[in-house]
Amino acid sequence: MPLTADDLVACYRHGVFPMAEGRDSSELNLVDPHLRGIFPLDRFHVPKRLARTVRQDRFEVRIDTVFARVVAECAEPEGDYRDETWISADIERLYGELFARGQAHCVETWLEGELVGGLYGVSLGAAFFGESMFSRETDASKVALVHLVGRLIVGGYLLLEHLAQFGIEEIPRAEYQVRLAGALAGAGGDFGALDAGLLGGDSPGGVGTGAVVLQAISQRS
Repeated sequence: MPLTADDLVACYRHGVFPMAEGRDSSELNLVDPHLRGIFPLDRFHVPKRLARTVRQDRFEVRIDTVFARVVAECAEPEGDYRDETWISADIERLYGELFARGQAHCVETWLEGELVGGLYGVSLGAAFFGESMFSRETDASKVALVHLVGRLIVGGYLLLEHLAQFGIEEIPRAEYQVRLAGALAGAGGDFGALDAGLLGGDSPGGVGTGAVVLQAISQRS
């Protein structure tokens, strides 16, 4: 039977996630790696050059305005970084359903009215599972990641798992399961807390400035 959105949520709660063999694959494999990559939200470090880019607000950052486009962009080849994708049509459908239910989100970076980078992931309890990211401009996806971290810190999240290449800490599967259980057991994170606190909740696509996001990260570190 095809995997449903409820099945997908159950997978995340048990510490596994689906991947397809390729874009045109009709089969999904459940993955449970021996090592898991997480970002320690209490000591996340933003390199100086990237912090400068974030602070300059070169990119306009938006939240959840073009989720399907972000997933589709993540499925495209990206030079030497990615020549194949695990995001099949079924994957797109499933995450689209989670987005409609408020259980998936995206962070987008725009430049001169064009979508140039972003990431998406699943939000359950106080855990966020970053699934994929893309970049068409230098630092576009990294800026999205920094904004995601600041947003999760303000929202009271405890766990961020991501496939990004910089800043991750690899932990054994058993330790990951303990952290996952803790993040799912208590009060859930609020993905929109940053918007509500800074903008009065009247601008669902808005976010804090780069300076505000960096301040949130530094106060938690």
